[in-house]
Amino acid sequence: MLCVTNMLLHGIDDPSFVRHDNTLVRPYISYGQSDRVDIVLTNPPFGGKEEDGIESNFPKHFQTRETADLFLALIVRLLRSGGRAAVVLPDGSLFGEGVKTRLKEHLMEECNLHTIVRLPNSVFKPYASIGTNLLFFEKGEPTKDIWFYEHRIPEGQKAYSMTKPIRVEHLQPCVKWWGGAKRKSRKETEVAWKVTADEVKARGYNLDIKNPHTVVDDHGDPEELLQKLDAAEKETASLRDQLKVILEKALLR
Repeated sequence: MLCVTNMLLHGIDDPSFVRHDNTLVRPYISYGQSDRVDIVLTNPPFGGKEEDGIESNFPKHFQTRETADLFLALIVRLLRSGGRAAVVLPDGSLFGEGVKTRLKEHLMEECNLHTIVRLPNSVFKPYASIGTNLLFFEKGEPTKDIWFYEHRIPEGQKAYSMTKPIRVEHLQPCVKWWGGAKRKSRKETEVAWKVTADEVKARGYNLDIKNPHTVVDDHGDPEELLQKLDAAEKETASLRDQLKVILEKALLR
């Protein structure tokens, strides 16, 4: 119902072609050349678990009950050579191990994972507060380099929310940096950086790569901070004892 309503709101007057089904029910190997597509644009469900038996529709090395992982495997399968995809995935898909590692290795071998746009945690609020990412890839050639772009909340705004959601114009700086259809003339900036496929492999296919241009706050020497904390706690205890005395005297009057 949400899907049909969304299509009506976006000018599709007859969304009767929407199929009410679970895409993951169909066996992975049953998708042949005639099922291949040129473009996949999707925000697959994540954070949920599939019902028993769904994972058996996939090859053993991809079997999991996590919905987002199964969809990623299926998306790579569905793309024809030269096909393009843009997929929304949570941070867990970037740093997860086990099946997630095998999926990322498969993705980078089969496709050119050329760009990952890192989104703030508040993009899906109030429904979820987890970090999410936009993965862009093309099938047919292995990944050599991956560009990362950190999308930041507009100045003067602390977070996205239901009343202040992310809008198309907020993504214009990324569009400007993108470099057109051929992604030409990209440059490293305070919000954009590039890593090689070899670097990712050396990290065990961990794609959760933070912005190297962000300066980490220096909170000071741990020993000094502990000493200050200890002194503050002693001062608090002294003040509490003084307050007790004052209150006791007041009650005796």
